[in-house]
Amino acid sequence: MAKKTTASKKDKKTAEKKKIKKPVIKEEKPKKTPVKKTKEPKTISKTTDAKKTKKIKKETAKKPVKKETKKEEKAKKIKRKKTKKEEKPVEITIVPKPKTVEEPKGHKELREEILKILKDEYLPLSIIDDIILIVIKEKGLKKKLKEIIKKSLESYKKTLIDPSEACGIVGAQSIGEPGTQMTMRTFHYAGVAEINVTLGLPRLIEIVDARSIPSTPMMNIYLRDEYCLNPDLAKEVANQIEITLLNDISDISADLTNLVIFIDPDKKSIEKKGIDMEDLLDAVKKIRKTDAKIEKNRVKISLDDPSYKKLLEVTETLKGLKVKGIDGIKRIIIRKEPDEGYVIYSEGSNLEKVLEIVGVDPYRTTTNDIQSVGRVLGIEAARNMIIQEAYNTLSEQGLNVDRRHIMIVADVMTSGGTIKAIGRHGVSKEKESVLSRAAFEITVAHLLQAARRGEVDHLGGVAENIIVGQPVNLGTGAVELVMKRTSGKKKKK
Repeated sequence: MAKKTTASKKDKKTAEKKKIKKPVIKEEKPKKTPVKKTKEPKTISKTTDAKKTKKIKKETAKKPVKKETKKEEKAKKIKRKKTKKEEKPVEITIVPKPKTVEEPKGHKELREEILKILKDEYLPLSIIDDIILIVIKEKGLKKKLKEIIKKSLESYKKTLIDPSEACGIVGAQSIGEPGTQMTMRTFHYAGVAEINVTLGLPRLIEIVDARSIPSTPMMNIYLRDEYCLNPDLAKEVANQIEITLLNDISDISADLTNLVIFIDPDKKSIEKKGIDMEDLLDAVKKIRKTDAKIEKNRVKISLDDPSYKKLLEVTETLKGLKVKGIDGIKRIIIRKEPDEGYVIYSEGSNLEKVLEIVGVDPYRTTTNDIQSVGRVLGIEAARNMIIQEAYNTLSEQGLNVDRRHIMIVADVMTSGGTIKAIGRHGVSKEKESVLSRAAFEITVAHLLQAARRGEVDHLGGVAENIIVGQPVNLGTGAVELVMKRTSGKKKKK
């Protein structure tokens, strides 16, 4: 029994040793290998891996959607910015004007006082503004404000037209009478060397007749910002406007033996105008049935069907060929004005093309071609040009004609939406009454046409009533007074 016990003890010891050794070996293994690869957490790792994979899949599924939304949002923001940018300039053109006009306190107080004094009476805003400026300059006048307004009201009421006054006839007389006194000086140099401008009676006739092209078209081209201060930039603009022909820049020679044309450009003139050889070549290529090439700083032109007659025709067309500039503008002069900077004066006009050039100020650029102003800027601008041109021509000759008489003429010319001449082809042609049309020109033709159509004349104007022998329905003739006369018997009583 003792042997067995000793044996059993030994077995127990060995078993304990084995038990101790096993965990030691297990402890050594995790040192070499990472903790993640242990046997125990395998079951857990599967579940975590599955969860991770699911999360990754969800994230991958979600991420592209987020990117798309971000892109869409960015695109929307860009669109919004663009729309805002597009809308801003419209606001800038309309909004700043009232912001800049801010009256000082003294002006506002004076205006309120004047309005209180006026009460129900009316004075134009321009007159009120003038009164405010004068009163602020001279402080002593503030006490006499009531007297000033009373006198200004009296003088304003005197200038008003009386009811049923023949304002058209008065206007015609006020323009026609001094027009006959005009001097015969028709041309003059308008402060600019070598540019003729039609003035006097011929110019007034041009304006009233609404001629499509004036005899001496001219433009005053004002420049913007840097262009009006820098002479080099002003020259660049002038070179773009002034027409340059091929004959002015180069020498054109025809080789009769080989039936070839050579163009030798002048270097100095090309540099002044800012033209390259390629520009010359492009201009020459516009001519049909010809081939142009650059050979040794000259342009060689050969014909497709060479003949002596065709060679001469091509040389003539080359002389009048446009290389650069705007059609209609022959010559340009640049002058430095004291307040405006550099201003371009042109002989000839083409308003539509000039306004497209960079550096030109479209708000101040003017032309004496009224028809082109009407086409480009509209009928209101044409009306203003008629008033301005007529007033300038009359004042140039030292004749003081009221602007309002000229305004009546301009209104009659432009009332229909187009510029009409005052004559048988325009205003007088469209009169309602037959007799007034017949009294003006071509009497028999007007009467025959009216008889064919069966027209009726209501005798509303001046000329018709004078022809018939009736009093005119204007001035004193427009008023009908009836007096109540008492009988003689009542008077005796």
